[in-house]
Amino acid sequence: MSTRFLGEGNIGSTPEYRAFNNGNDEPRRLLRLNIYFDNPVPTKDGFEDRGGFWAPVELWHRDAEHWQTLYQRGMRVLVEGRTVRDEWEDAEENERVTFKIEARRVGILPYRVERVTLAPKEPVAEQHAEA
Repeated sequence: MSTRFLGEGNIGSTPEYRAFNNGNDEPRRLLRLNIYFDNPVPTKDGFEDRGGFWAPVELWHRDAEHWQTLYQRGMRVLVEGRTVRDEWEDAEENERVTFKIEARRVGILPYRVERVTLAPKEPVAEQHAEA
């Protein structure tokens, strides 16, 4: 079972990167984020969080290793993807059910960002066809 998901929240811990062998092909790369999706409701004194929740977010991408250093604890992000029911057994062999988010995109929102540094664009190698 899955359903479309779009939510804004804060990264709650250091991102976790893992690579999985994929036969002779390039390894599959996973970045796991633990995100708190809040529900800020306006009050006379500002905002109050009502009904927020923690969710594990999985981002499978070839650049996941690089993104491990980009995403940081406390960073505000916008996540687009789908929720997936995850069934597993705990140490006492009890069946457990949780929901995780398989992200298509994780966008960085400009809250709490001190600085953005862009790397120079890599030059494109020119190819000359010889006749």
